[in-house]
Amino acid sequence: NGTVPGERGKQDKSVKRGNWGNQIEFVLTSVGYAVGLGNVWRFPYLCYRNGGGAFMFPYFIMLVFCGIPLFFMELSFGQFASQGCLGVWRVSPMFKGVGYGMMVVSTYIGIYYNVVICIAFYYFFVSMTHVLPWTYCSNAWNTPDCTGVLDGNLSSRAAINFTHLLNATQKRTSPSEEYWRRYVLDLSDDIGNLGEVRLPLLGCLSVSWVVVFLCLIKGVKSSGKVPAPPGVDTPPLQMATPPLQMATPPPGTAPPLSERTSHCGCGPMSGHSPSPFRAAPPTDSDPSPCRDSIIISITNCATSVYAGFVIFSILGFMANHLGVDVSKVADHGPGLAFVAYPEALTLLPISPLWSILFFFMLILLGLGTQFCLLETLVTAIVDEVGNEWIIRRKTFVTLGVAIVGFLLGVPLTTQAGIYWLLLMDNYAASFSLVIISCIMCVAIMYIYGHRNYFKDIEMMLGFPPPLFFQICWRFISPAIIFFILIFTVIQYRPISYNDYIYPTWAISIGFLMALSSVICIPIYAIYKVCRSEGDTLLERLKNATKASKDWGPALAEHRSGRYAPAFSPSTESHLEVQPLQPEKGRSEAAAASPVQGSNGSAHSQDSRL
Repeated sequence: NGTVPGERGKQDKSVKRGNWGNQIEFVLTSVGYAVGLGNVWRFPYLCYRNGGGAFMFPYFIMLVFCGIPLFFMELSFGQFASQGCLGVWRVSPMFKGVGYGMMVVSTYIGIYYNVVICIAFYYFFVSMTHVLPWTYCSNAWNTPDCTGVLDGNLSSRAAINFTHLLNATQKRTSPSEEYWRRYVLDLSDDIGNLGEVRLPLLGCLSVSWVVVFLCLIKGVKSSGKVPAPPGVDTPPLQMATPPLQMATPPPGTAPPLSERTSHCGCGPMSGHSPSPFRAAPPTDSDPSPCRDSIIISITNCATSVYAGFVIFSILGFMANHLGVDVSKVADHGPGLAFVAYPEALTLLPISPLWSILFFFMLILLGLGTQFCLLETLVTAIVDEVGNEWIIRRKTFVTLGVAIVGFLLGVPLTTQAGIYWLLLMDNYAASFSLVIISCIMCVAIMYIYGHRNYFKDIEMMLGFPPPLFFQICWRFISPAIIFFILIFTVIQYRPISYNDYIYPTWAISIGFLMALSSVICIPIYAIYKVCRSEGDTLLERLKNATKASKDWGPALAEHRSGRYAPAFSPSTESHLEVQPLQPEKGRSEAAAASPVQGSNGSAHSQDSRL
């Protein structure tokens, strides 16, 4: 590491923040972060509802020109500075509000995301029985409209005429749907009617937060040890071949989905330096963030498509047994994972085993994302304070964030909790991510300067970013995102949950949550301009957007070129020159000392002197 034998070794500052054990741990953790519960329910449902195969085309376009380039930017941005989502904005202090916006979005997602994980924990625990509780309609919570495929009151003759029975029933409900709505959630009739706290969900929420805290008690070192297993089954054609009336996907659906599936703009990728700062070109054993971002993004996209095939193979199997169209069983939101799939699991042999495996997979998928979201907040807090006291007590900061997250998630375990969960999912963490990513791209490329950023990447990796990424960062990605934002405003439709229409006051709260993360950007910009030096507004703007003196690589040995520290005259005057061989120097000095001659004159023993 550049030290001299006998000299104290150089300390990597990232050791205090937590280093990855190896590159594989970082890639696995990043894949676990990007691949989450949204890959299981959000992508399949939106893909089916917005054109199926036609939807895949704009999705891949957005992934190539927005998702992967922005993922690479956020990854290299954090690795160069080795700082969290707040510290990296030393590159242009006026835009530090982008980091605060990332923290707000990560907070919202972390609150409701762990509630979904706690529901998966609940289903995981109740699956440990010989008969799944949502198999039959003979339970206390069932209604006369409940019709189960495996219900014992159906004779063989009734089973043959099952399609006719479904057509004659005005409102047929499945056992899994009534178990979800009437027992697990005990759903109220309005978002304002919170009702009582569901104690089983509250207990599972505490278990979920305890698991997250214990896995992050040592920072990122322990989060890379949790894998996310893939699903199994045969892909059907239902997702890729939707009805003809759905064959035109809205242009505003694919870009935010590509942003959310890769989780750009949330902060974890800029907050976690994947590997040590590199000043030499990477080799096959030392991959660059460019290669990492491509691998992670493609893996995330492939998992979404594969999960969609798996989910719709089950939905097709279920629709075939019920004699209805796939659209009748394709619910949105958590219902796709906690209604449609559990009902199909009852039709499989050894259904409790498959149910345990499925919900264990959901738990792992959710935890992988939740780890990085929580670590983002903790890292930002610790880096912002920055003193040794809070660094040594990072575990207590993690505990405090976990406790606050648990308390804020308690209202989501009430009888109206699912309404609030979907409200946060659709407003608090949707297009605010797109806005944050767009401003981040513009600030780096046009305020800090694309030439400066390209030189930084070349200094770190040994080569400049590929031409494709340079073009996307400067022109294509910001233009596409700006167009999507305008189209989204024109195409906006209020949120609804099945037949329930959200009231105006609830939608207003949703807009306030979405605005709370974006408003951090102009508020902090105004604050920074007011605090900057300068006699005119233009001078204040220049000073507020100019990179800080401490911007650059975190370690002194990596600060070369324009980041090399300059010595002032006062510093040089205090420098003391030490001879390499002191004993030899003293002997030469003695030899060169003058001696007294016989005639009283002084002369040197060395004729050269």
